[in-house]
Amino acid sequence: MSTGTGTDTVIRTIEETELADWLLGVHTGFLVSAPATKEEVEARRESTDFSRTQGAFDAGRCVGTFRSFAQRLTLPGGTAVPVSAVTNVTVSATHRRRGLLSRMMETDLRAAKERGDAAATLTAAEYPIYGRFGFGPAVSVASWEVDTARTGLDRRRSAPECGGRLDFVDGAAVRELAPALHERVRATRHGVVDRDERWWRFATGDLPRTDWTEPFQVLYRSPDGSVDGLLTYTVDETWVAKRPQNTASVRDLVAATPAAERALWHFLLTADWVMTVKTGPRAPDDILPLLLPDPRAARITTQADSVWLRPLDVPALLEARTYAAPGSLVVDVADPDGYAAGRWLLDAAEDGASCTPTDRPAELSLTAGELGCLMLGDESAVRLAAVGRVTEDRPGAAARADALLRTSRRPWCPDIF
Repeated sequence: MSTGTGTDTVIRTIEETELADWLLGVHTGFLVSAPATKEEVEARRESTDFSRTQGAFDAGRCVGTFRSFAQRLTLPGGTAVPVSAVTNVTVSATHRRRGLLSRMMETDLRAAKERGDAAATLTAAEYPIYGRFGFGPAVSVASWEVDTARTGLDRRRSAPECGGRLDFVDGAAVRELAPALHERVRATRHGVVDRDERWWRFATGDLPRTDWTEPFQVLYRSPDGSVDGLLTYTVDETWVAKRPQNTASVRDLVAATPAAERALWHFLLTADWVMTVKTGPRAPDDILPLLLPDPRAARITTQADSVWLRPLDVPALLEARTYAAPGSLVVDVADPDGYAAGRWLLDAAEDGASCTPTDRPAELSLTAGELGCLMLGDESAVRLAAVGRVTEDRPGAAARADALLRTSRRPWCPDIF
């Protein structure tokens, strides 16, 4: 592989026949030494939009990768907007710091803006990379490890107290029933993104996977028979001196009602032989610890950023969401790329909001990335002002922004992409 200046590196969309070479570039960038298998190439071929898949090529080898796909992101209030989800971003170690990522990102964001996407999204492997492209962390994630013996939950029952029922099901039943459940959840929880048919096939083992382990899958049905919850988990079986020390790891737990959520957690946390439960990615304000008579049984193991948001169409984003209270705010958004730049008047009311260009004096000045941090209600403008990341041009503007933008529950995205 060339380690020269990189001036001859060509960035372009890839051909379908180059997918294996492109996947080798992905593996190299993520420090996976093995080449892509034939099965991985074929599985990827089905889901890859080659018009949105870029490669950086030097001396015939793929040394940089970038891909995006169509996604729908739920905003506060339940409206979903079209966004461009960025993924598979790598630059080989031999070609770092030569602007390859900047060039690929510029191409993709420009195309997203032309398509009419309201924003771009991603989950970042490394924190410092994406702020310079106008992204800001908009959704946070937390994971817990629960010592089931200390929870204080009643282990004598498994049936839900609410009169619903729990059933083990197979992957075919999940593929049939869970997509509609997820859509119900997505319509009520901001930060959640859509899942297509291939997502469900991949998650249930219906597509070839070298890392596949068959999970346990449990559906919760309400007393009226509706499917209101899904729990998917695996168990790492361990016994010591004829005593179980098993750990259950949650792959997915989505619930459309509080009753379903409570029932699924109670079921898993009181299951025989399960001594530890790893929750997987949850919202930082997840109800789990509050369900436990002894919340100290749940120990946080991860608390970090999750989904990053890059505004592309400020009016489309601010007009689509709802607000905690009526009010107005003039924000001045700086964006070197121009996509979100401008001075905007946000007028929020109970029956909707408007966001229009204005010549009125700015009340709050910030970058596109900081607006991304605030867009879903997870971050506080007062906090950002305290560290100099936003500027109050009018005293009290940051507090007014929080009164408008923050939400009673924090956003959550159960998926990594």
